[in-house]
Amino acid sequence: MKASFHPRLVNAPLEDPALFIPFFFQNRALLFDMGSLYSLPAKEILKLTHGFVTHTHMDHFSGFDTLLRIFLGRQKSLHLFGPANFLQNIEGKLASYTWNLVENYRHGFSLKATEVHPTYTISQIYECKKGFRSNQAPVEAPFDGTLLAEPDFSVHAIHLDHKVPCLGFNLKERFHINIMNDSLKRLEIPVGPWLKQFKEALYEEQDPEEGFQVVWKAAEKEHRLTFRLGELADQIARISPGQKISYIVDVLYSPENAERIIDFARGADHLFIEAAFLDAEIDVARQKYHLTAKQAGILARKAGVEQFTVFHFSPRYTHTAHLLQEEADRAFAGK
Repeated sequence: MKASFHPRLVNAPLEDPALFIPFFFQNRALLFDMGSLYSLPAKEILKLTHGFVTHTHMDHFSGFDTLLRIFLGRQKSLHLFGPANFLQNIEGKLASYTWNLVENYRHGFSLKATEVHPTYTISQIYECKKGFRSNQAPVEAPFDGTLLAEPDFSVHAIHLDHKVPCLGFNLKERFHINIMNDSLKRLEIPVGPWLKQFKEALYEEQDPEEGFQVVWKAAEKEHRLTFRLGELADQIARISPGQKISYIVDVLYSPENAERIIDFARGADHLFIEAAFLDAEIDVARQKYHLTAKQAGILARKAGVEQFTVFHFSPRYTHTAHLLQEEADRAFAGK
């Protein structure tokens, strides 16, 4: 199966957490947490449409300023999600700058922020050309666990305990559509914008008996071929189960958190999970509301994930980071 997206950590495991998820063949990306983002090129940051913040401790949120700086003056919109008090945190950040020159920008950047509570969300829009002042009342909506739902994927959240509310996230692909290039060549059809429309028709479960037009231009001439949607899918597409990516950081290893994490991450293709301390320092981990590497491996094993990546190591392991990885791997193997 060829993946639709390939998540990667922005920083090394001893540095700030941030998981960047670009979508292949789309000028689009998602971001889970936003610690330091200096190593992420601006061209990558500008692909972002949505960001998801577990909590607003500095090492998970300081990159907000980097995002803001790069998006300013561009005709872009960005939607951010975070836990309780997120709107207050966003407004505090925005209020720390002077915006008297923003009317000179040719384009207007729009920021939407959503605060996620266990049963409801609160959203507010901040527009650059209005000095990021929130002139309207926030919008409240019910929350059923889903933050973002699009035809081909969705993002979900749970609340976990880090002595403050901390969100965990899942990215779920509905199913994956792999286009077989050999079949396109056999039909003498080039790739093009029509493929996006074709995939959308499949995700929207349109009637397979409906007609679907493949339209492209070659030598300044427009070409059209009409197929039954189901017939075209049988010839050029291989459909397989979609990916599931889980992201868990900064949580106490308690029975309640463990049960929620295992259920939430169950069957994930890739789990990104913190491993702040070695299990020999389990008391320190408990006091700081973090996981040990052994606990991370146990949670990954019990959730039945395909693979997992540990990160967000304490700086005390600067010269012994390999011990955290080894401990997590042993626990995952049940040793």
